[in-house]
Amino acid sequence: MELQRLDYPPQVAQAKQRFGIVGNSPALMESIARAVQVAPIDLSVLVTGESGTGKEFFPKIIHGFSPRKHARYIAVNCGAIPEGTIDSELFGHEKGAFTGAVATRKGYFEEADGGTIFLDEVAELPLTTQARLLRVLESGEFIKVGSSTVQKANVRIVAATNVDMVKAVAEGRFREDLYYRLSTVSISIPPLRDRGADISLLARKFASDFAERYTMPRISFDDTARQMLLAYRWPGNVRQLKNVVEQLALFHAGESIDSSMLRPYLPGNAVGLATIAGAHGGDQAHDYAVEREMLLGMIVRLQQQIDALKERLDNAATHHDTPFIDTVEAPGGVSAPSPSATHSLVKFEPFCSPLTSRPVDERRVDVTEVASSPATLEETERETIRRALERNGGRRKATAAELNISERTLYRKIKEYGME
Repeated sequence: MELQRLDYPPQVAQAKQRFGIVGNSPALMESIARAVQVAPIDLSVLVTGESGTGKEFFPKIIHGFSPRKHARYIAVNCGAIPEGTIDSELFGHEKGAFTGAVATRKGYFEEADGGTIFLDEVAELPLTTQARLLRVLESGEFIKVGSSTVQKANVRIVAATNVDMVKAVAEGRFREDLYYRLSTVSISIPPLRDRGADISLLARKFASDFAERYTMPRISFDDTARQMLLAYRWPGNVRQLKNVVEQLALFHAGESIDSSMLRPYLPGNAVGLATIAGAHGGDQAHDYAVEREMLLGMIVRLQQQIDALKERLDNAATHHDTPFIDTVEAPGGVSAPSPSATHSLVKFEPFCSPLTSRPVDERRVDVTEVASSPATLEETERETIRRALERNGGRRKATAAELNISERTLYRKIKEYGME
């Protein structure tokens, strides 16, 4: 059993309070202590951990407790920048360097000079950009896109990723030399499922924050709910827990949450894959097999629903000009409109408009109008436009709005069918 240290420096408690970090698990405290300890030393740091564990707090801790704390701190999500513009975003560009470069622009490294730059999702960087980043780490030099002038950047780099970097290096997706440069110091953030009682602390905090923000009665958790929270594996970590608690706080405001109320908000087996793992001797591979099986079932059911919907839409599009009229069996086996339908309105099934090629609202038309409807698609379209123009007194803008098409399309159709 891992024992929690009692001799953490006071900066650890300061960091938790300053950045709103909740939890006392030994693994979390060790990670914070490591960040505080490396902060004064100007080394590159690589923060690793699963998505949703709160990796973004640790670069802020490192910057806040470093000599650079009064300089700029810039966070960059490398996975959110298109590959074609990532070099320009990071290192800047000269005027005319590429189409759209109407002026010289500073990059993040130039803007953060003297401070700290946080590269989130660093494993998403393309290999060409990785080579540029390696040069910055080795010599502090970079070149703007479209320039031949070498510039200096006094920047501390803190990177983060949820990718297995050793595997990425082995597969050739990440440069080995850059990996070792970035990971001069590594900090691993524990997943939520390994933080024990922190789960309950975080759940209470999120419930309290939600109630205060929206002035709603606060929810609480009984023992059965707390046990379920601890047993669940939380694949989405802290981000998922916050999402679940906020949903509960919204739909069960002021109530005491028990396990039966919590269960519908936990995807998959609410008993928790951690409990299953315990029953099987902690076989983690079995956990992932169960998870994959559940996801596969969801995908199969979704695909079946999509196929059924597509079939209905195809049928509607194929038979959109065939009215669904109540019929009665006439002598000799011939179907004829029923007497009740002759002078009443009948309902069409949803169909795709010949003008818009997308489903439109159900319409109700008179049987006599159906009997005289044109036989071809072009004639149907022409007649639809003519009647819409009549209904709107020839006003083309109103007609286009009724038919759910642009005025330009309407003008073209009017000219095409000689209706000027």
